Amino acid sequence: MVCMNINIVCCADCGGVAGEGVSLKACKSCMLDRYCNADCQRNHWKKHKKVCKRRAAELRDEALFKDPPAKEDCPICFLPMPSNLICCVSLPPATISSVPVNDFAIANEELANPETEQYYSCCGKSICGGCIYSFRKSDNDDYCPFCKAEISGKTEKVEELMKRVEANDAHATCLLGSYYSHGQLGLQQDLVKGVKLWTQAAELGSSKAYFFLGKHYYKGQGGDLTKAKFHYESAAIAGHEVAKNNFG
Repeated sequence: MVCMNINIVCCADCGGVAGEGVSLKACKSCMLDRYCNADCQRNHWKKHKKVCKRRAAELRDEALFKDPPAKEDCPICFLPMPSNLICCVSLPPATISSVPVNDFAIANEELANPETEQYYSCCGKSICGGCIYSFRKSDNDDYCPFCKAEISGKTEKVEELMKRVEANDAHATCLLGSYYSHGQLGLQQDLVKGVKLWTQAAELGSSKAYFFLGKHYYKGQGGDLTKAKFHYESAAIAGHEVAKNNFG
């Protein structure tokens, strides 16, 4: 029996009413229909499938094109972290009609390659490029701009990152995943471990980790375009500038 009263929350398959010893859970894809259990959801899938896929696509688009979450402020100057420059290329007026946007961006790509912020594993802080530049101009290359700790060697940096990973630091987890994936900082290259760390970082909210997973599944051996698309979209939703730029 299916519940017909729109004022009562009930299972879309069997009609079980919420609150009468029944706990209903919404479909995770569309959040429209509710079910008593997995059996009810499976039984109702043929009727629900078309509406579910359409609504899930609408929700994904809404999330993809909404304003990204605000970045954290730099802990030194308290200004918002700058965006990656390749995503905010502006054309000089004289070139608008003569140079295609893509050609201009490629020609000036070297201006956008440097990271606009840097993570320090000693204190777990990300510092904007401006503060790092100012600190280094005062002959402090060997120290952290925030906590003033001496910059660690390769072994010590890996140990610091591992401690941050144990504390569920998303940025450190993503960074350690990159080091394993590329065999850097004296670590033996291990792509499986790198992907595992990126996945962990993505679950903790790292937009970079989602982006790296997208690249991995897109360019990896065999490729998996479905997974690549999912992770690239997730990166854009989480505010990754390059991912949002590419989708735009």
